[in-house]
Amino acid sequence: MKTSSKKQKGRRLQQWVAARIATILGMKVEKDGDIESRPMGQSGPDVILRGRAIELFPFSVETKNAERWDILSAIKQAKSNAKPGVSWLVILKKNNMAPIAILDAELFFEIYGKTISSNEMH
Repeated sequence: MKTSSKKQKGRRLQQWVAARIATILGMKVEKDGDIESRPMGQSGPDVILRGRAIELFPFSVETKNAERWDILSAIKQAKSNAKPGVSWLVILKKNNMAPIAILDAELFFEIYGKTISSNEMH
């Protein structure tokens, strides 16, 4: 696969993740806005979250759209891009497979516990 095709494949996943976050938060993905898909080749999280977006979705997002995954490397990259108070999140995808999310297990159970508690109140 050509390098340009690989970058385009990666960009599509970044844009999909940014759009999903925007939908959840009721915001828009826009250049220099609160949610932006990072241009290819730049360092930092793959999805840029600013202002209200990072308050509501406190994750440093790393995306990998490839047939072979180096999960530990992706986690390390996401952790290194995370600022204090922000958790890491890795979204992986390969052909003919839905994207999957990887995050710290303790954080997952904390989030799920809050969801259960919130649902029991209603």
